[in-house]
This record gives sequence, C-alpha cells and structure tokens, in this order.
Amino acid sequence: MPKSSNTEQIGSFIKTLREKRGLSQEEFAKQLGTSQSAVARMESGKQNFTTELLEKVSGVLEHKLVSINNTIDFEIHGGKKLSGSIRTNYSKNGSVGLLCAALLNKGKTILHGIARIEEVYRVIEILESIGVKITWTNGNSLEFVPPKKFSMRTLNRESAIKTRTIIMFAGPLAHHLEKFYIPHAQGCTLGKRSIAAHRYALESLGITIDVTQKEYFITRGALKPAEIVMYEAGDTAIENVLMGAALIPGKTVIKFASGNYMVQEICFFLEKCGVKVEGIGTSTITVHGVAEINDTIEYHNSEDPIESMMFISAAIATDSTLTITHCPIDFLELELYKLRIMGQKYKIGKRYLSANGRTHLADVTIYPSKLIALEDKIHANPYPGINMDNLPFFAIPAVKAKGQTLIHDWVYENRAIYLTELNRMGADMTLADQHRLYIDGGTALKPAQIVCPPALRPSMVIMIAMLGAHGTSILRNVYMINRGYEEIAARLNSIGADIKVITS
Repeated sequence: MPKSSNTEQIGSFIKTLREKRGLSQEEFAKQLGTSQSAVARMESGKQNFTTELLEKVSGVLEHKLVSINNTIDFEIHGGKKLSGSIRTNYSKNGSVGLLCAALLNKGKTILHGIARIEEVYRVIEILESIGVKITWTNGNSLEFVPPKKFSMRTLNRESAIKTRTIIMFAGPLAHHLEKFYIPHAQGCTLGKRSIAAHRYALESLGITIDVTQKEYFITRGALKPAEIVMYEAGDTAIENVLMGAALIPGKTVIKFASGNYMVQEICFFLEKCGVKVEGIGTSTITVHGVAEINDTIEYHNSEDPIESMMFISAAIATDSTLTITHCPIDFLELELYKLRIMGQKYKIGKRYLSANGRTHLADVTIYPSKLIALEDKIHANPYPGINMDNLPFFAIPAVKAKGQTLIHDWVYENRAIYLTELNRMGADMTLADQHRLYIDGGTALKPAQIVCPPALRPSMVIMIAMLGAHGTSILRNVYMINRGYEEIAARLNSIGADIKVITS
C-alpha cells in the first residue's frame, strides 16, 4: 500500500514528542480519548490526520503542530487500476442515529460498528458537553453512559452547528427535559432544508419545536401516542418521531414513513430496548411505546450502502475488476439494476447477515464494461427507490456512457450544481436548473486542481473522477470528505489507488 511521506513524518514527530513527555502509547491514547492501537497507527504513518485530530494531539502533547491551522488536501495520481476486494465500512447515518437513540436509555448502551469519522466526532462532542460519558472501547465500539441530569447550558455550540444531526436530539431529549434550546445547524450546503416534517410529527406527540432566528426551542407538553401522517418521508424526521414515540406508552402509527436503512437501524435498536415496532421497511410503522428504558443495551450498527455505491462508482471510473464486500444489498438492488441496463457487468454473491442479525449483506464484484446512457432520467425516491445519497454517484457512469443522461436531484437545490465541477476535468455537463443535470457521455477525464465543494457526496464524486483521470490531480480542503468516510485515502490505496495526503 503506498504511504504518504507526510503522514509518516507527522507520525514520527508525534512519537518523538510523546516519548519526550514520558508517556506510553497507552497513557497517550487515554488522554487523547482513543485506543492504543490507534496511536500505534498514527505513529507508524498509517493514520489519516484530520485538522481536528491534530488539534487534539497538539493539546495533549502541549506542542503546536505545523499543520493544525491549514487545510488537508489529497494528491491523486489517477489512471491506476483498482483490484482485489474492499470491505464496506459501518454506516455513517446509522452511527449518528444510534448515538441519538442511546439518549433514550437511562442505563449503559454499548454500540459496535460506529464509524470513526468527523460527523460522528461532532455528535460525540455535543453529547459529552451535555453530560454523556462516552468511552471508545475497541476499534469501532463505544460505551455510552447518560448523566442523571442533562446540562444544556454547557452544550458545545461550535460542534452543534457543524452537524444537521443536532435536530435529532429533539425527540429523545424531550423525554428528559421540559424545555431546551439547540442551535441551527450547517452540515452540507445544499440549499434550505426545512424541519417542517420534524415539527409537525413531534407536535402530534406533544413535543413542540419553535424556530427562532438562530435556535430551535423545544418544549414538552402532555405526551400522548398518535396517528401521524408524515409531512414528507424524510429519513431524519422519521428517526426523530420514532425516538419521540418510543417512550410514550401506547400505540403510535406513522404513515408515509421512510423505510430507509438508517430508519430500519433505529427500529432494530428500539426492539433491542424492548420497544415493539411493526412495519419495519414499509411506509407504515407502528411503535408500541414503553414508559422507561433502563437497562444495559448492546447493539451492532450495520454497514453503509452509500459507501458500497461509492466503491462501485470508483471501480467504474477506473475500469477495474473490484469486489466490494458486506454490501447492504436491499438498499443497492435498484441502483445495480439501473447500471445493468446501462451495460454494467457485475456479480452479486450469496446473501448473509450483518452483525445486527437483521440487515442482509452480499459481496458485489464489478467488471470493466462499455456503458450506454439510459433513455429515462435517473432520480431518487424514498426507499425502495434509488437512495438520495447514491444519486450523485451515477454521474461517473453517465460520464463514461455513450449518449445523454439526465440526473434529476429534485430534493437538494445545489447538489447538481456542484457536480458541474467535473467539466473542469473534461466532462460535458449542462445544468438545466439547480435540480437537473444533463451529461453527454463518452468524454475522457483529465486531471485538475479542485477545491472540495461544501457537500459530502459531490466532493466524493470529484475524488472518484480524479481516480479515473490519467495524471496528477489535487483535491483541496477535504474536510467534507472526512465528515463521511473513514481513512478513505488509505483504504483506496490498499486496492491500488495512489493518493497522498498533503498537510501543508
């Protein structure tokens, strides 16, 4: 696996500073809030360093590291064939949802398969600031111990505004606090994203969200089960109302619900907590709430279908034969079928279960193929349609396909706009409006220097395009990618990519 000389130098420097302070790797790991094995990876140059991680290291070692205040870039030497196999990591959206759902439990919650990514770190920083004790125990596992009383006065506002997950605190925290404020969030810049679905659904349960200029004011009235028609089938809104309903004794019926993978994850977790949930994966979910959850709960998060799709797209971009293992196949079948109609060759292996015992997985092998554009537009729908977060990854096969493809991103105002950055790499894309993108395929991609747009999936699509473009590209300020993907440069390098991490 190609290594970055920069990460090796940083790791060596950290080791020297640690030893000068007389700290063992274990002692250093404890102060850093990580594992000894993670420290070993850092010091051997096998760890991708984010700005936040460097800041933490700097604080513990009491030495300002040179790259702290600068951006992290990727130098990508494209045109390399990918080969072998790569395992799909744990779900980003499942991770943040489970961290919020753990707020329902008065006892200890042990979560396995939590993604070690920036988005998760932000959520953990918020949780710790209000009194939750979180301890990473081994790799991707952690223990979650709530306080006897939550302190919203000490809420880490800086971390809260960086993640849209903060709105999902409304449902679970309303069971502990009669009233509290949370700030508006940023996350990806994808136009205005209404919380109307959250508000209307939670109001039916007795939880009110008032919107001020900079904050949401949540108040708990008389809680009651309800029959709810969702204003829209948004994933986070469904998760919020599931968590709101879980601790209201009686039957709550949620109609026009999303059955997406992260919603199912919350349902599976609630069942572990003793909450009966009917209709999982359908558009009508029934929650039989309980008065209290107070037990030691252990749960395994499943794998991320969006990451599986990312690797599928990377294999297509590089004309590679690549096996992606542990793919949540129920959430990829339609995407794969669309690709098959375009001429993409692939093989789906036998199904098996994720560690949660519920999610179906399969290994998918992608083969080099000649593609043709679909006659119909490609657009997303609530599950079981094409996943909204998978939609941008169709830009890569569309660029390679003969003919014209229309991608209709009807939810987000800006995401299609960001994809036009690929024109700088030789793509032929025409923006019809902020939602519709025409792609005339068959053009060869060329290297370029591009700054990551403020949106996770378009940033990753650009990175994938750079993998397929012969020559050296620079992708600048990759924080947005680190929000959603764990050690992505090193993992892509392990299957044949050539990516250097630049921390200058």
